[in-house]
Amino acid sequence: MADTSSRTLRLLSLLQSHRHWSGGELAERLGVSPRTLRRDVDRLRELGYPVEARRGVDGGYQLAAGAALPPLVIDDEEAVALAVGLHTAAQGAVEGIAESSVRVLAKVVQVMPNRLRRRVEALGAMTDAVEWSGAGAGVDPAALTVLALACRDGERLAFAYATADNRRGARHVEPHRLVCVGRRWYLVAHDLDRHDWRVFRLDRMTEPRGTGGRFAPRELPAADAAAFVRARLSGLPRPHEAEALVEAPADAVRRRIGRWSTVEAVEAERSLVRMTVDSLEWAVMCLGSTGAEFRVVRPPALHAAVAAWATRFARATAPDTVTAPHPATTAADRGTAPDTVTAPGAAAPESPPA
Repeated sequence: MADTSSRTLRLLSLLQSHRHWSGGELAERLGVSPRTLRRDVDRLRELGYPVEARRGVDGGYQLAAGAALPPLVIDDEEAVALAVGLHTAAQGAVEGIAESSVRVLAKVVQVMPNRLRRRVEALGAMTDAVEWSGAGAGVDPAALTVLALACRDGERLAFAYATADNRRGARHVEPHRLVCVGRRWYLVAHDLDRHDWRVFRLDRMTEPRGTGGRFAPRELPAADAAAFVRARLSGLPRPHEAEALVEAPADAVRRRIGRWSTVEAVEAERSLVRMTVDSLEWAVMCLGSTGAEFRVVRPPALHAAVAAWATRFARATAPDTVTAPHPATTAADRGTAPDTVTAPGAAAPESPPA
């Protein structure tokens, strides 16, 4: 009985890991005969799991949507990943999902074994999500789910898409991978109408839906999806091409700003940073966040932007900008009104007569 229960749980885990399995594949994975597999499937159905079966060449089994959500089977690493992902979503990484993420996170952590709870709490305590203003539009969680499932299951997608110049049209694609850069999501997919690999911004996409058509995965013309997206983004026309020499090793600079720039080692302790940006303000923020000395190479407008920031920072830290009263003194001790502040270049107010 223990072997049967264990096998049934393994069958459930396999059905949850992929949308469709052939009967032969499942029987081979479980090491059982097709007849035993059918009995195990019936056992899952009795427990409330809606397992669908199809006959024919494309036949097999899949876990369908039911009237109620049955329990899911996940291992330790998946449980930690789920909790950390919910923690990130709760901080606003996906539009409209923060509140529900908090509720689900509480339920997941509540039933976790102590050994896993400690790992999740440590990760949660030591990580923060920072929302950069204007870094990207929010993503509809429902659309994100549709796209993720299609990528996982090898299902063709159809959706409406608006280009950068607001030309709208229908797209039919074979989805490969979702990639998040900053706060902006992209879908890497093979466009069936254009017969080429493309990168689609999710905030320009509407009504994505699976068509039911299946496909064999194609070979991506890049090391991975993230590299493909970065290469495509670097080729887009943008107003500013920025370069700067940073006095730090290339690996250290990449860890700080590598997701937004190309970093090349010039010497052991010096790196050349190249960025293609919409705003020079963003380039200044990135260079400043390296924590190292840097020198602007080009363009001249970046020189001016850095100089303007430097002037503001210098004024902000000048010792004589504002003369604030010492916390231990009182208005009577100073001989001035409680809210009086001496501005730079201004005469100090006279003391009232005794």
